[in-house]
Parts: sequence; C-alpha cells; structure tokens
Amino acid sequence: MMTDRISYLTKEGRDKLQAEYETLIHTRRKEIASRIQEAKELGDLSENAEYQEAKNEQAFNEGRIEELETILKHMVIIDDGRRSNADVIEVGSFLTAKRDGQKLELHIVGSNEADPLRGKISNESPLGRSLLGRKIGETVVVTTPKGEVSYEVLTLR
Repeated sequence: MMTDRISYLTKEGRDKLQAEYETLIHTRRKEIASRIQEAKELGDLSENAEYQEAKNEQAFNEGRIEELETILKHMVIIDDGRRSNADVIEVGSFLTAKRDGQKLELHIVGSNEADPLRGKISNESPLGRSLLGRKIGETVVVTTPKGEVSYEVLTLR
C-alpha cells in the first residue's frame, strides 16, 4: 500500500490517471466479476485455473484502484505557467541542461509521470533531487552506476 505522500501531476497526467481509474472501476471490475462467476459455474474451485486466474486479476485490479485513489487524493497539480519562483528549478520547471557537451531539454515532473526518454525527470530521482532549487549557471553532479555525471543549467522557463 502506498503511503499518503504528495503526488505531483500535470493536468494531462491527472486526466490520464483519472481515466484509468474510471475504466478499472466501471469496466474492468464488471468484466472480472463476470469471469469469476463463469468460472464458479464450472464446478470444483480448488482445481479451477480460470477461477484462480480471475481472482488474481481481481486482486491486482483492486490494488491498482486503491493506488490510484491514493495518488488522486493526495495530488498537487503542476501549473507550468504559475511556478512560485521563476528563478529556481522546482517541480513543473522546464529547463535546458548541458551534459557532456550535449544540450538536453528537461521537464521536472512527479514520479507518476516520469519518462526519462522523453525528458520528463522525476522530482524524486537522483537528477531531479539534485536540480531542485538550482539556478541558471549552476552545475550539479549526479552519481550513476557508470560514475559521476555533471549537468549545467543553461536555461529555465
């Protein structure tokens, strides 16, 4: 079970999780209940693979519903246009950083929306934590499995 910690989400991220939640509650729950009922009608439940599979799927579905309820209950919407301090990096900031001579476009987001391959860096990741509170011109050093990597903040918006 998740702890009751703040989840930072963009409006798009919130909408995506809300849609998933609605699907799990209103569609998947009914589908799984039907599969359980059909499997029960096959007889002996102790050796009924379809029944066991449906019950496992039900447990997974209910766990995900609970997880989404917690995330949505404790979320803070990242409003990219209304950051509290435009001079420092915070959750929701867009920035350009230089690593090994290469410019990278990064967006600091909550962990539920992180996608490093698309430049969406979690505020809870080593890089995200290192960048929070930094300003243009500052350099952060992040320890990775391959060694230390330096990132210089070039722009912030």
